Amino acid sequence: MIVWELRRYEELSGDELYEILALRQAVFVVEQRCAYLDADGMDRRGYHLLGRDEAGVLIAYLRILEPQSPFPGPSIGRVLVHRDHRGKGLGRALMQKGLAECATLYPGTPIRLSAQHHLRRFYESLGFVCLGDGNPVDEGGIPHIQMIATRVRP
Repeated sequence: MIVWELRRYEELSGDELYEILALRQAVFVVEQRCAYLDADGMDRRGYHLLGRDEAGVLIAYLRILEPQSPFPGPSIGRVLVHRDHRGKGLGRALMQKGLAECATLYPGTPIRLSAQHHLRRFYESLGFVCLGDGNPVDEGGIPHIQMIATRVRP
């Protein structure tokens, strides 16, 4: 069973923020070998969805950025599941929870996502469509595509 918590940046304790940043570094920087500035100044502008296992360990995470940070509407990013917990449907559950939270926070507003290109079909299965021509662009050495979901319900 996963316990979900949605928190604004200012509601996070120092230890929780450290947990989040450590997990993001483990996945995006170490595992994916992507050298980029993860602490991009955007964390303060949104919500953080934390998924903890029965022992209270952070194993899933995403952030929801409020409109104008950097897109006109809200956006979801930094989507991750700890490597030991992949392949069990947790990524889908995380995104469904994140989309539901966006629909509650920003009803009727399309949600943006910069997706790793190899996950395109996964995000399409959640209602996202590609923006523009769908050709990937390099973000930190990993091909990404811009996507949007327009029909999101709480």
